[in-house]
Amino acid sequence: MLSGQDASFSERSALPPSQEWSGTFSEYLDFVRSRPEIADNAHQRLWRMVMRRGKKDLGGALYPFFTDQLFGVGPAVSTLVEDYLRPAARGFEVRKRILVLVGPVSGGKSTIVTLLKRGLEEFTATPEGALFAIQGCPMHEEPLHLIPPGMRSQMAQELGRALEGELCPVCQWHVQHTYQGRIGQVPVERVVLSEHRRLGIGTYAPSDPKSQDIADLTGSVDFQGLSEFGSESDPRAFRFDGELNIANRGLVEFQEMLKLDEKFLYQLLSLSQEGNMKTSRFQLISADEVIIGHTNEHEFRGFMQNPRNEALLSRMFVVPVPYNLNVQDEVRIYEKLLAPYRVPSIHAGPGALQAAAQVAVLSRLKDLPKPGRDRLSKMLLYQDPGVDSEAQAIRDEGRALGEGMTGLDPRYVINRLAALWSDPERECIDALDVFEALRSGMERSPFGERSQRADLADWTQTAKGLYDRDLEKAVLAAFADDWGEEVDRLYHNYLDHVVRSTSHKPADDSLLRSVEERLGISALQAASFRTEIYSRIESARARHEVLSARDYPKLQQALEDKLFDDLRDVVKITTQSLSPDPKTLDRIEQAAEVLVASGQFCPRCAAKAIHHVGGLLNR
Repeated sequence: MLSGQDASFSERSALPPSQEWSGTFSEYLDFVRSRPEIADNAHQRLWRMVMRRGKKDLGGALYPFFTDQLFGVGPAVSTLVEDYLRPAARGFEVRKRILVLVGPVSGGKSTIVTLLKRGLEEFTATPEGALFAIQGCPMHEEPLHLIPPGMRSQMAQELGRALEGELCPVCQWHVQHTYQGRIGQVPVERVVLSEHRRLGIGTYAPSDPKSQDIADLTGSVDFQGLSEFGSESDPRAFRFDGELNIANRGLVEFQEMLKLDEKFLYQLLSLSQEGNMKTSRFQLISADEVIIGHTNEHEFRGFMQNPRNEALLSRMFVVPVPYNLNVQDEVRIYEKLLAPYRVPSIHAGPGALQAAAQVAVLSRLKDLPKPGRDRLSKMLLYQDPGVDSEAQAIRDEGRALGEGMTGLDPRYVINRLAALWSDPERECIDALDVFEALRSGMERSPFGERSQRADLADWTQTAKGLYDRDLEKAVLAAFADDWGEEVDRLYHNYLDHVVRSTSHKPADDSLLRSVEERLGISALQAASFRTEIYSRIESARARHEVLSARDYPKLQQALEDKLFDDLRDVVKITTQSLSPDPKTLDRIEQAAEVLVASGQFCPRCAAKAIHHVGGLLNR
């Protein structure tokens, strides 16, 4: 029943699709016989909900339930789903663990839990996720708990479900006094989980430890009922409305979990391990719920170092949730957060959000004195989805060092981007504006450490170097008459002189060497390289084919590099002329028009880009 591929009610059973359905326990038993998964426990239901959206394997497990809303959390989500939720749903001991998400602030921990909560609300409203409970039960418990102990073994075989848990005190009273033991007549209703209505989804945020009351979790005496029924041990005089009570059949979230008083944590320990909780004046009360807590790394490390917490730690399933380390995923995070508030009249120049993302990712990596272990190399590595052994070894090494557990808080970056996009005086925002906003925000903060400001300057300078390189390439290409034609013209010119050289005819050796040097071909290797190119030309000609520069990616890159070098002097002279003539001004204007036509630049940032690149070339 854990396949996650459920058919509709009409296809699989006579279950009524209405969310308002109610009936008797006898009718409910018929539903369970036809479709046993409706009696899933909380872990099984959560697993089916996640897998309902399927799984994609693109260089690593991806679960659309999470990754369509969260970006850069692939490893954390895979651990949560494959190492915790899947075995828990199949009944392994891991279901008796408290799930704890540990990571830096604003790393996505709360968002993961929120997705699970909203997902349960939506799932239990569908035919596939239909959930039923004893009508009037404050803990909306599983109706199968009505089956007496002596019948459970036989009924478990008949229904194909393990029967665990006991009736809550309220339901016990009603079975005995209201229905006189006739369990088949006990009313059952369909329920839809809802955090707002405190039905199946609970959330607890710790307050001052001195004012924390265990009754917030397990309920309290109803003084009005007490005056009517006379005893605190009468279930009718007790409010079973604590977070653990109302979260039965679903999940309960503990925000800043390790700020809980110790007695709270041990209550959770009993609930997760034994499936029950103790309430004053009553026997152990069964509860079936997924317990999820989250905390930051600093508090978790302090918790680990206290030997008194050893028993609790052994019963926790810890999932690290670090900051995202992929630049493109970071850009998607910013786009998602900014989208509802961006002003359409403010243009985002090319690389603006990418610049912020690169600075953020660089801040989260660790420098190591090894080849390929500097921040820049590792940032580029994390952008590549490849999983070759060396790349994976570097990623594993970084994970062991705690990469992603420190660095720039995404909220800080979003705050600085928001300051830019809310400025009504701005027409365009480019990467240079973003770099300045990140720097000035840190400089103006009285709480930023001097070392962090220096580090931010280094990270920004590294990202700016990448931006300058890409911008220079775009501007130089804009100054070419037609970039594609220029490359093809140089390519055919190069091939012509290769044929001349291998045929012992006069050839422009300076042209040949200017391209070959960019390929790393030495003067001694030049003759054999040209012979190889000539052989390819002849082979293609025999097949009546014409080779293009795109058939030789490395050669095409070398040709582009040569064209860029040739253009640099032209652009440098053109853009930095003290008294430009009409022809020069016309060429600059044409280049700006090419940039705007690309769809990435507006007239303002195109002019700014040309001026910026001209300044770079004149240094």
